[in-house]
Amino acid sequence: MKIEQLHKDFLSSTGICTDTRKIKKGCLFFALSGDNFNGNTFAKEALALGASKVVIDQIDYHENTGKTILTRNSLKTLQKLATYHRKYLRAPILVLTGSNGKTTTKELINAVLSKKYNTTATSGNLNNHIGVPLTLLAMTNDTELGIVEMGANHIKEIEALADIAAPNYGYITNFGKAHIEGFGSLQGVIIGKTELYKYISKTNGLLFVNANDQKQLDLTRKENKYTFGGKAHDCEVKLLDASKTLILSYKNQEIKSNLIGLYNFHNIAAAIAIGQYFKVSETAIKNAIESYIPTNNRSQIIAQNGHTIILDAYNANPTSMTAALDNFKQTEGANKILILGDMFELGDIAEEEHQAISNMITDQNIGDIAYLVGENFSKITTTDPRINLCTTFKDLEAKLHSQKPKNATILVKGSRGMALERILKSL
Repeated sequence: MKIEQLHKDFLSSTGICTDTRKIKKGCLFFALSGDNFNGNTFAKEALALGASKVVIDQIDYHENTGKTILTRNSLKTLQKLATYHRKYLRAPILVLTGSNGKTTTKELINAVLSKKYNTTATSGNLNNHIGVPLTLLAMTNDTELGIVEMGANHIKEIEALADIAAPNYGYITNFGKAHIEGFGSLQGVIIGKTELYKYISKTNGLLFVNANDQKQLDLTRKENKYTFGGKAHDCEVKLLDASKTLILSYKNQEIKSNLIGLYNFHNIAAAIAIGQYFKVSETAIKNAIESYIPTNNRSQIIAQNGHTIILDAYNANPTSMTAALDNFKQTEGANKILILGDMFELGDIAEEEHQAISNMITDQNIGDIAYLVGENFSKITTTDPRINLCTTFKDLEAKLHSQKPKNATILVKGSRGMALERILKSL
């Protein structure tokens, strides 16, 4: 089937679905397969549940009913459909990527821009080779601005995603030690992330650049850009206070956010600058930032059983972990406890980076007690009596049960696979 006809089928459907548990009547179902499942086996079920048509890539599951579309590769067909739909859309698209803060920044940008425009933004963390196409296909002709988050764990991935999304605007939050196993090194991270810069430059788009990040300024010296930072730049945003939640100054307004940590200042500043560029009013920008409350285990502040818990357990890498520890060191509170989980996808540098986090806790005297959890953390060497090493989550639960904290200020942070938010029940 030609992509033009598939696009017509898509426009007449109720949307795209890739999971039979989320089928909507009249949707277009794509049978995607992974290492442990074959999506083609669910095609018949999808039709029975109300899908208008199914896209498959194995002839054994083809039925001559007019409702089965056989392709060579269902995933590539989904991506081609998204690219075709992107050209069909009239809305400009802003893409953001980076090592840390992508999702929080995306949500802040969406909060600001949606004060003036009908926006469609990446849902949750759907930022990969499947999520980006699904985000594009969620946009309609009513979408006035599209906001697409892109994640990557190897070189050439952002390049491929940019070709699908064809962004007009780009922003990179930062470069950090994330996904080193795939990128090979910090320099590999920079090469991979700046594939977005190259696409925007090639297509004469506009980059938003944090002027407080010298590396990014150096990499965009010749590019068309809109900068934010101090007085000499397009948008001036100042940090007034970071002792608790962040307070900023913009256009002689004091903006009181619900976010903690100096690292979130740049995320907020980016949203303000992008709002200013797109002519969102100063009052609307202030309201958007002050109304945004973090969720999904990202910089959440939870009051529970006398504890103040900083839940930042959605993900972790050496850069974000160090930033979180720096912030926790300055956080006010008695009985300060660290619960830190392994950082994944670090490859050959995993041992040294986990040791470095332990050393930082000791050298900078961070917290009154620390629980380091996971296979990597359990192998570190320490003589610090405050540090408890736990190989598994069960070990952590047992230690917390025997040493029940009271009225503590607690930082919980680790990679997604550690799922440390589970510890809330034990606390």
